[in-house]
Amino acid sequence: MDYVIVLAVTIIGVLMFFGSLFLSFLLAPRRPGAVKNAPYECGEKTIGTSWIQFNVGYYLFALLFLVFEVEAAFLYPWALVLREVGTAGLIEAGLFVAVLVLGLAYAWRKGALEWV
Repeated sequence: MDYVIVLAVTIIGVLMFFGSLFLSFLLAPRRPGAVKNAPYECGEKTIGTSWIQFNVGYYLFALLFLVFEVEAAFLYPWALVLREVGTAGLIEAGLFVAVLVLGLAYAWRKGALEWV
């Protein structure tokens, strides 16, 4: 019985998704023009070509941010149930943080945190 409810909610969600896409396709105004099709960034007109190379440091910095964001996402629920999981949970969380600290030390040593 529980799976029927989950299936029904899934079907309703999919139908709502595709229904909204279909209605948007039918009702959305289409008036293309030179100003509407012009590329812009932050409200400013672009100068030169948009196809330029970016420093790989931006990507490394973003990946390191994601690593520590995921760490916070995993440690918050763990902190809520700390008393229930006991010593084993504390050791596992400590190992998790230790692996992340080793990753930070490696990135620091390789110079990924230097902003050039």
